Amino acid sequence: MPRQTQEIDRTERAILVCVETDEEAEAYATEELRSLTGTAGAEVVEIFHQHRSQPDPRYYIGKGKAEEIAAGVADTGADLVIVDCELSPTQQRNLQEVVRTRVIDRTQLILDIFAQRAHTREGKLQVELAQLTYMLPRLMNVYTEFERQQGGIGVRGGAGETKLETDRRKVRDRINDLREELAEVQSRRTQQRSLRRRTPFPTAALVGYTSAGKSTLLNTLAGANVYADPKLFATLDPTTRRVVLPDGWGIILTDTVGFIRNLPHDLVAAFRATLEEVNEADFLIHVVDASHPQRDLQHDSVLQVLEELGVADKPIITAFNKSDLVTDQYALRALVADTENACYLSALKADGIPYLMERIVITLKSLLVPVVLRIPYNRSDLVGQCYEYGRVLKADYRAEYILVEAEITRDLAGRLAEYRAPSRGGSGQD
Repeated sequence: MPRQTQEIDRTERAILVCVETDEEAEAYATEELRSLTGTAGAEVVEIFHQHRSQPDPRYYIGKGKAEEIAAGVADTGADLVIVDCELSPTQQRNLQEVVRTRVIDRTQLILDIFAQRAHTREGKLQVELAQLTYMLPRLMNVYTEFERQQGGIGVRGGAGETKLETDRRKVRDRINDLREELAEVQSRRTQQRSLRRRTPFPTAALVGYTSAGKSTLLNTLAGANVYADPKLFATLDPTTRRVVLPDGWGIILTDTVGFIRNLPHDLVAAFRATLEEVNEADFLIHVVDASHPQRDLQHDSVLQVLEELGVADKPIITAFNKSDLVTDQYALRALVADTENACYLSALKADGIPYLMERIVITLKSLLVPVVLRIPYNRSDLVGQCYEYGRVLKADYRAEYILVEAEITRDLAGRLAEYRAPSRGGSGQD
């Protein structure tokens, strides 16, 4: 009778280390790190806290705390230690020498989650580039301490298994190859955006903290079937759909990758092509989880990323989602009243969608250009475009041409510039 092989795959056991300067943010940071760890597939066995105004240059957390964690590793049999900050290569190596198990930081943890979530070729290329860029200065840590280990959080995915067997020169070559491949992807995406721009639909991008409900909202608005899951970073690749407004107007709406507090810079750089959807949008819809206890912190974290991307000055609609989970409805209404261009809704239950539609229409009006046009009868199709991509205030069918007064998108106004009527006395009318 053949001997059965023992199952060796098991859930990794992780010790979390939360280092905060602000005691009020500690509980939220701890819960978020726990959620990230669970999303990556590990079990949390113990949590250590430390308040520091400045990181220790050798260990980040200090030698005494490192020795305390080492004792926790020995007691719990933990497979890895996850530190809720970005460690320098030296700090990571020194910590590993003390705790005698793998040490990864917040950046490496998020990169691992992205490696699990990436399904398209573009997403996989972006994640691999971010992983290799992060790991290049840390290769010595991997070789010296854990060269016999493969797999596990922080060293998985397309790039993960190659890190242990690749020298710096090969990693740099791979990084260059990835950048070239992503440049091609970015070129194709630019062409796709250019094609979309030929149809003068206004464009909007859904932005927000991870798990705020952006994909669910896109599904509700567009009747789409975008994958939506309460787990962090459920979707990475942008999805674009047309959304028809109540008055027949249409907008192009794109769902983007969720943001998070202290989003790793390597990840922002790698996903630059994806995040350009935010740059190209005419306006943004910022989806906020109104039921989250740290709603304000999440809201501010998203605005910080938008500042980094240089798009914080775009028109923004703030949609406070998951209103059905908010116990104090009066406070929610007060929050909306105090927030410019805001509404509340439940994307899952499709409650409050008319309020968002109203906000979208108001925002679109602010983007329209008033024009007076003389359109020849052989181009009467342009009148239809004015109706479809704007608001026609008056259409006067005269003997030689159609005089149209309208408010239309800037793109369409540029295309119809040759038909503009000469102004008389500032009225623009005959």
